[in-house]
Amino acid sequence: MKSSEVRRKFLEFFGSKGHDILPSASLVPHDDPSLLWINAGMAPLKKYFDGREIPKNPRMTNSQKCIRTNDIENVGKTARHQTFFEMLGNFSIGDYFKKEAIEWAWEFLTKEIGFDPERLSVTIHHEDEEAFEIWHTSVGIPEERIVRLDDENFWDIGEGPCGPCSEIYYDRQLTGCTSPDCKAGACECDRYLEIWNLVFSQYNHNPDGSYTPLPKKNIDTGMGLERMCSLLQDVETNFDTDLFRPIIDRTCGLANVTYPADTDTNVALKVIADHVRTVAFSIGDGVLPSNEGRGYVIRRLLRRAVRYGKVLGIEKPFLYELVSIVGQIMGEFYPAVVEKAGFIVRVIRSEEERFHETLSAGENRLSDLIASRKAVGEQTISGHDAFMLYDTYGFPIDLTEDIAAEQGMTVDRGAFEQALDEQRVRARAARQEIDSMQSVRTAVSQLTVESRFVGYQEYVTMASVAALVKDGEFVERVHEGDVCDVVLDRTPFYAESGGQVSDRGMITCGQTQLQVTAVYKAPLGQHVMSCEVVKGELSVGDLAEAAIDVAYRKDIVKNHTGTHLLHKALREVLGEHVAQAGSLVEDERLRFDFSHFGAVTKEELQDIEQRVNHQIWLDEAVDVREMPIDEAKALGAMALFGEKYGEVVRVVKAGDYSTELCGGCHVARTGEIGIFKIVSEAGIGAGVRRIEAVTGRFAYQYGNDREKLLEQAAKLLKTNGSEVPQRIEGLLGALKDLNREIESLKGKVSAIEAESLEKQAVLVDDVQVLAAAVKGMDMDALRATVDGLKAKLSNSVIVLGSTAEGKVNFVASVSKDLHSRGLHAGKIIKEVASIAGGSGGGRPDMAQAGGKSPEKLQEAIGNVMEIVKNFL
Repeated sequence: MKSSEVRRKFLEFFGSKGHDILPSASLVPHDDPSLLWINAGMAPLKKYFDGREIPKNPRMTNSQKCIRTNDIENVGKTARHQTFFEMLGNFSIGDYFKKEAIEWAWEFLTKEIGFDPERLSVTIHHEDEEAFEIWHTSVGIPEERIVRLDDENFWDIGEGPCGPCSEIYYDRQLTGCTSPDCKAGACECDRYLEIWNLVFSQYNHNPDGSYTPLPKKNIDTGMGLERMCSLLQDVETNFDTDLFRPIIDRTCGLANVTYPADTDTNVALKVIADHVRTVAFSIGDGVLPSNEGRGYVIRRLLRRAVRYGKVLGIEKPFLYELVSIVGQIMGEFYPAVVEKAGFIVRVIRSEEERFHETLSAGENRLSDLIASRKAVGEQTISGHDAFMLYDTYGFPIDLTEDIAAEQGMTVDRGAFEQALDEQRVRARAARQEIDSMQSVRTAVSQLTVESRFVGYQEYVTMASVAALVKDGEFVERVHEGDVCDVVLDRTPFYAESGGQVSDRGMITCGQTQLQVTAVYKAPLGQHVMSCEVVKGELSVGDLAEAAIDVAYRKDIVKNHTGTHLLHKALREVLGEHVAQAGSLVEDERLRFDFSHFGAVTKEELQDIEQRVNHQIWLDEAVDVREMPIDEAKALGAMALFGEKYGEVVRVVKAGDYSTELCGGCHVARTGEIGIFKIVSEAGIGAGVRRIEAVTGRFAYQYGNDREKLLEQAAKLLKTNGSEVPQRIEGLLGALKDLNREIESLKGKVSAIEAESLEKQAVLVDDVQVLAAAVKGMDMDALRATVDGLKAKLSNSVIVLGSTAEGKVNFVASVSKDLHSRGLHAGKIIKEVASIAGGSGGGRPDMAQAGGKSPEKLQEAIGNVMEIVKNFL
């Protein structure tokens, strides 16, 4: 049975049991700072389990893409460790419980999949008699195939819902285990394979460590697709299923190897197949390689795969060629990996090329380490240095050992492993600190009153006060000076979301006045106004007038519609790979982050800006309609970053130009924006750029400010604005002539200085050594003087120093014929500079350094003779 059929059967089965079939969420958690990645099927549904939101249907099912990297070292070495996997699950939020979950799991496995019931065993928590009775009495599993386990069968990851679980195992009927107690869940052998885990969330883990029954019990299950496929396709490992094997076969073709083969080859092929899936899907979900957070994880996996490619003899970028295979396998259910294939390929190839350069840098760094160790008579590279190569350059420890061995040296592998273990401990501790499901229990989180947003059409409305919250508690009345949250039964105030900031304004009731400073959404979608009571008092049930600051809103909507036009123009000019990676829409400006490699050229920015303004000057109608999401997608509507969409969506169409899904506020016609001006463009991360722009009156003000700057420049240059460029050009030419004259004079001074200094050279053994402190020379002048002296002093060591701007500079030179005698300019300058509180280095023949203590200049120069003697 193919993987696509297993996935389809599972979802259709639970769909027939009244479950909503949910699409897989992004690998990047939404509104969940406790998780780095979506790492379980229920992770995107935490908001339902902990009560922050109420689902439309309490029964849900999904096939969720997940990432876990806590056991990355085991990937490829075991049958089932992966970083990217799919978890099939069915969920109940306060609806059905143990009986249905158990009986449906059994029905699916025995009827839909066709497993022999005699080959299925289960584990339960040793105190869970209810689960035992259902498995034994209702399902009919013999008592000897129901294994009671202790704490490992209790699902608990910190504060929040938790409870006992029940695992389902398949007997592979393998022989060879000698344990007298070989049972499912109780033996480490490969005979019994866990395929499904049913979690019965019936308790709440409280902050004080106690457990109390949940008022509504939940079901959370997970069935690993890869494991299930390994059984149904009758293969030994997950990597031999149709989810991985085409990737392995393609890699074999690129490396000219076969599979299966020897252990090293097999491991390399499996690691590459696993990691390329993770990297491709992550990039497709907007995560780009970087040096921190999720980006660091992706960079590490990609580089790990490249290193294993070297094990197979692949010395050039190749991972990007596997993206199309991932798409062929997964694209039917995850179309984004095909739709974004061009962008994914470009990111991976660029990162691979950069890493090959990094490996070269690592080899050079290792060569320097070996040379420095040998210079002091040591034959071992420290574990610290080996770990630095591994962690900073991604340099494999095995490669470090091989290169060291070629030079007759060893690596302190024990110290390296210790440093690696310490890093793992830090990483695990960090995960444990944040990996919990904490419930929000403030009064606002428990709001159930209805509130309707009317702010798309109305700026002022009469409304009834539905709820008041002060200091986190519901209250009946608020008084002058209070800071509180207000919920109205209808409101024109937009709550901050989708990048658009919230409205501000006033709530008035007779003589009572409340200043609305911010608006946010409660769990059930109510718009909650954060207010300060300026005058009087307000009670629940009062009828009040709610009025937004209209001028403030009108400035915001200009920028919001401008953002949509900018998004479209970026895709037209830069390419379809451009995708939104974040936005901020305020009254004074807009900020738009997008995926793109390399800086946007001046010409491209001008083109983008012109296209947006062209749409503004056409004064097209901005049409806003609600429609089913499938119909919106058929229109080509783009989804905006970070937004959540239901079955019915709001489509914003600006003329025939831009069509996007958006819940924000917009102008009625593009002409209302007035003018659009890009203020800045810059990179903010690997493959992510940021444009800031202004519209309307703020664009006008920006133009005025720039005009004032031009006037100031013209005044300083004693010319008019139109002639400023020519005037600056003339001044630059004059400055260039002056600099040439200065350099000529410096050369003459250096020659005179060199002639004087040449006489100060003394013999150390048979080597001419010149060490001197000179006045008023910067680094360039020092280098020029040393160059002049080198031509006159053969078989020499020259060290000059000078102070400038509170610092000290040194330059050293060593004749090439002295290198074989242990004299090295870089090493000499390093010791000299250290006396003056500095450091530096360079080539054997020429080096420079700086110091922080100019008062130590004479002392440093005075030690040169002794330093040279020591090296000799």
